[in-house]
Amino acid sequence: MTGTGTPRPAPQAGPAAQERPAARLAARGLTLSYEERTVVEDLDLDVPDGAVTVVVGPNACGKSTLLRALGRLLRPRRGAVLLNGTDLARIPTRRIAQALGLLPQTPVAPEAITVADLVARGRQPHQRWWQQWSEEDERAVAEAMARTDVAALADRAVDELSGGQRQRVWIAMALAQETDLLLLDEPTTYLDIAHQVEVLDLVRRLNRDRGRTVVAVLHDLNQAARYADHLVAMKAGRIVARGRPGEVVTAALVEEVFGLEAVVVPDPVTGSPLVVPGRPWEGDGRR
Repeated sequence: MTGTGTPRPAPQAGPAAQERPAARLAARGLTLSYEERTVVEDLDLDVPDGAVTVVVGPNACGKSTLLRALGRLLRPRRGAVLLNGTDLARIPTRRIAQALGLLPQTPVAPEAITVADLVARGRQPHQRWWQQWSEEDERAVAEAMARTDVAALADRAVDELSGGQRQRVWIAMALAQETDLLLLDEPTTYLDIAHQVEVLDLVRRLNRDRGRTVVAVLHDLNQAARYADHLVAMKAGRIVARGRPGEVVTAALVEEVFGLEAVVVPDPVTGSPLVVPGRPWEGDGRR
């Protein structure tokens, strides 16, 4: 996946991959709509605590809509999202921001803001009017920028950066928030393959070393199978399969969810399921 050189070792599952306590973040009877168009209907979900959960599915199946609801960016039409058993709608915004970090799919930065200033905004939920900035804030911001390789860009304006650089800055802001729950909507968007792997390796380390619970939406099914402890497959606003990638990712599921004939084989590096598309179209007679 990363070209020549020593194969990358298999990601190690977090401790909760083997024994999961009750979910702190859950959805019950969730129906989500945009005006009169229902996108997600009567959905139940338990996010395994201390694990990496990845949501996959075809375009417009409701993946990002679900993530927005989990982060209280979208009010449910029916049902509820629960944080520690309490409806998100009843929890003050600051308390949510201290517990749950969210990187949306297309974040927009204020005009002319620098990288350092944007990442520092991740610390706002931890500040009060009598304590604006602390050594702890400084440490969190510096560490987040180092982990995402954007420290050298600290004084650059965000709107001057490439798409990939901007994406890493937004991830740094989410990391600086230092929440136990982290929601990432397409975190590898705009990134080349090397930076995609770096970001997903970082997500895995945050889970393994710091116990972060992560929910990510990914388009790449092979990356999802490689990095997820818990995989959720969606189609037409409903969950059609959930569980460990080795149990969920089958040729039958790929055809049902994505309409793609494929063969599923073990990844030669990690042992996770690897989806190989079937024979390509041969309309020109060439193989």
